Amino acid sequence: MNKPDKPHHAPVRHGEYKIPEGKLVVVDLQVIEGRLHNVQLSGDFFLEPPETLEAMNAALNGLPHDVTQAQLEQAVSAVTGPDVMMFGITTEGVATVVLRALA
Repeated sequence: MNKPDKPHHAPVRHGEYKIPEGKLVVVDLQVIEGRLHNVQLSGDFFLEPPETLEAMNAALNGLPHDVTQAQLEQAVSAVTGPDVMMFGITTEGVATVVLRALA
C-alpha cells in the first residue's frame, strides 16, 4: 500500500525592510518546488481596504523563487488599484522585502 506524500516542510524564510519615510514591512514565506508559498506580509503599515493585505499575499503566492523586483512589483500593483490607500508601504518596498527573504 502506498503512503501519501508527506507535506513539504520547507524552512520559513524571513525578510524585513524599513520603507524610506515609511514603516517596517516584514514577510515570512516558504519556497516549495521552486515557487513562493505561504506568503505572509505584516508590519506597522496600513492598507485601506484592509482585505488588500490578503490580496497582496495571494498575488505573491505561486511566483517563481527567482522572481525579479519588477515581477514582484507588477504582481502587487495588479491588486492595488487606484481605490487602494497604502500608508507607510509601497509596491517597491514589498518587492524588496520579498527579495530579502529569498536572499
